Amino acid sequence: MVLTTAELIGALQHEVNILVHLAGKLDATSVDYRPTPKQRSSIELLRYLSLMGPGLLSAAVTGTFDRDAWGAKARAAESKSLAELIQEIEGQKAFYAETLGALSDADFRTELDMFGTRTTRGAFIVNMVLGGHAAYRTQLFCYLKACGREELGTSNLWRGVDPPSA
Repeated sequence: MVLTTAELIGALQHEVNILVHLAGKLDATSVDYRPTPKQRSSIELLRYLSLMGPGLLSAAVTGTFDRDAWGAKARAAESKSLAELIQEIEGQKAFYAETLGALSDADFRTELDMFGTRTTRGAFIVNMVLGGHAAYRTQLFCYLKACGREELGTSNLWRGVDPPSA
């Protein structure tokens, strides 16, 4: 694998840090923001993100996507508050370290067929889990900007920190 296991864990934990940082910027106005009627609201996006990474990583490890388990977790997420979702997402750092830390290099090279695509476990994790985090945190960032959070910038999106004062 191009990344070491430690680098992959670090990258996913960094994504969690950014997501938690951005989620903490939501307020009463932006939490229910929805760009169009058919798109997720900010809180719905966080509900999805509370299960996306761990759910897809579990699928990669087992080699099968458990739709029933996903559905149950999605239903449970529907009633969670913003604070509960942020706490749950924060907990993903430990889950990533434990789950990925248990895999060998050979495990990452194991082929699997997921969602109709044949790939390696490592490529699936990088493309779907790591890539998913980057994509959806960018979506949340755009939602915040659309809600008037003009002070947010590059450091918020890529580092998960507020920019230094001018």
